[in-house]
Amino acid sequence: MENKDFTTTILVEQTPEKVFEAINNVRGWWSEQIAGNTNKLNEEFKYNYKDVHISKMKIVEFVTGKKVVWLVLENHFQFTKDKTEWVGNKIIYEISEKDGKTQLKFTHKGLVPAYECYKVCFDAWTSYIHGSLKSLITTGQGKPNPAEGGLNEELIEKFNLPKK
Repeated sequence: MENKDFTTTILVEQTPEKVFEAINNVRGWWSEQIAGNTNKLNEEFKYNYKDVHISKMKIVEFVTGKKVVWLVLENHFQFTKDKTEWVGNKIIYEISEKDGKTQLKFTHKGLVPAYECYKVCFDAWTSYIHGSLKSLITTGQGKPNPAEGGLNEELIEKFNLPKK
């Protein structure tokens, strides 16, 4: 049976440890609006983008240089009928070696085409993983959403949103 969960991969020159470090620097690539510890097993953290998307994650797997898994404990979308899409989903980061480089496989287990948020979430995760996180890994500088609740430049352009 075909896997319908959202999955994407990137390949970089940096070490698995560098990739692992960048993943766990959530404020450096996803959003500066993160509350809580993002780099230790069993820790919980909250993300919010205004009142549009609010979520609470728990780190349920944490294997240095190899794997990180977040369990979505709480989620609220302002723009969907089912405000709790994502609850119980796992967000998985798997690090491996491929052709002398480091591969990061990102899977949002449970994010499937049947979800109302699928298109928006697909585009957002793709932008964050291939844009902001990859930039943080390769240059040391990501493109997270700013703390005041704005979106990063790639998402503003992607969705043709007005700039402040």
